[in-house]
Amino acid sequence: MATVLYITAHPHDHQVSFSMAVGKEFIDAYREANPTDEIVHLDLYNENIPHIDADVFAGWGKLQSGAGFDQLSDAEKAKVARLGQLVDQFVAADKYVFVSPMWNFSFPPVLKAYVDSVAVAGKTFKYTSEGPVGLLTDKKGLHIQASGGVYSEGPAAAFESGFSYLKKISMFFGIPSFEPLFVEGVAANPAAAPEIKANAIVKAKELAKSF
Repeated sequence: MATVLYITAHPHDHQVSFSMAVGKEFIDAYREANPTDEIVHLDLYNENIPHIDADVFAGWGKLQSGAGFDQLSDAEKAKVARLGQLVDQFVAADKYVFVSPMWNFSFPPVLKAYVDSVAVAGKTFKYTSEGPVGLLTDKKGLHIQASGGVYSEGPAAAFESGFSYLKKISMFFGIPSFEPLFVEGVAANPAAAPEIKANAIVKAKELAKSF
């Protein structure tokens, strides 16, 4: 049995969002093909995802100096503990499915905060004399990204910073397979948007069978 983290970063649901609609079809098809796997949905807009702020740095500093967890302030305890929960959950999972829109060539800020929460030395990567080495070498991932224009190819590809960033992070973590599913051009060609969505759903269902 595998554990899949279904990580969504959109304030809207599948009835409004193209990325969420395709994501839902993917995860439903995956569940049907893998009924014994555990699927954990992390809706980042409804989760507590602490930003790495002064409280976090202060709490980490105290712990690194040898202080006990009980010596942290209430704010430090809450944020540091939650960050620990998030990275432990991420490491324990076998597969990752990220779903997000493209906003200003990237993804919503809450997804960056989540990535920051799981990029932890000793958990998802380690430092060596030859540089950092990823520790998640037995995992795999997928990013479903919707955008108004087409950014996976052509001149606009130079501006794409959503999937390309997650791909770099996955490589840093040692994840050997991290693929995209682009839902593109829905605003550039509104008349074709239903067809673009339908085609992406077909691809999503096919991917789900082998993911």
